[in-house]
Amino acid sequence: MTVAVTPHLNFRGQAREALEHYRTVFGGEVVTVTHADTGRPVPAGEEGNISWGQLVSTAGVRVMVYDVPSMDAWDPGTVPFYVSVRGTDAEEVRGYWEALAADATVVVPLAPSPWAPLYGMLTDRFGVTWVLDVEMAWANT
Repeated sequence: MTVAVTPHLNFRGQAREALEHYRTVFGGEVVTVTHADTGRPVPAGEEGNISWGQLVSTAGVRVMVYDVPSMDAWDPGTVPFYVSVRGTDAEEVRGYWEALAADATVVVPLAPSPWAPLYGMLTDRFGVTWVLDVEMAWANT
């Protein structure tokens, strides 16, 4: 049996933009379902917002998104979670880093750390904090 953990990110009207941005970073296929598609009653002008969206890359990166309707309470909080992207290939991880770093705030620059050959943290323009690192051999045990 295989279980996958997928971050499910909530936005207010930016889910489509965020999902497309992440597709430019990681590649892969995007699928979206709007509030209108589901028949969910939402305020006028929000019918085209995302009720469910997903990115699945060939490298195994998965992200799901949702636009919280304005009639529902939503507060993005202050760093309530991190999205971790851990790989075994330093150049692949570096490529993701460089793409995510555009218009982002670097919290920890991508560099060697005591626990990873490369580790970095940034907050993208959507307020999502990403941790990228290269896995150490002992991390698999």
